[in-house]
Amino acid sequence: MLDLAAASATKAEIYEEIADRLYRLVEGRDPIANTANAAALIWQLLPDLNWAGFYLAKGGELVLGPFQGKPASPQIAIGRGVCGAAALWRRTVLVPDVNNFPGHISCDAASWSELAVPLLRGDSVVGVMDLDSASPARFDDRDRHGCEILAEILVAGTDF
Repeated sequence: MLDLAAASATKAEIYEEIADRLYRLVEGRDPIANTANAAALIWQLLPDLNWAGFYLAKGGELVLGPFQGKPASPQIAIGRGVCGAAALWRRTVLVPDVNNFPGHISCDAASWSELAVPLLRGDSVVGVMDLDSASPARFDDRDRHGCEILAEILVAGTDF
């Protein structure tokens, strides 16, 4: 097990550790339990976040699921905000400065950057993983890649 408290841990090492732990946690298949554990794990191990959580697809919109951080929007229309865009486009959306993203939904004025990863089962969006940071340009392609792997693990082990 990696000592993530060590300042020398790389992003690749951090994501590898999160993926390993997440893989072991999603054996139960329940979407609420698995997304709750994933949100807590990401919040605990990934530095410089002010929100980590999930929106689950329900009735043609995204509904707030388990998360760590300040209260958030209870529903998001597909196509609205960063999470809605990730669901509509069926691809990860990385935003270095949310103030420059048209239609950004501000739940926490401290948030500067955001990463939203769609949870895909075949062609269907079953949810969105959402990470926010108070640091501008907090997320990069290493985060995109790491979170896309986490999303794949979560979807594979969960009955959405």
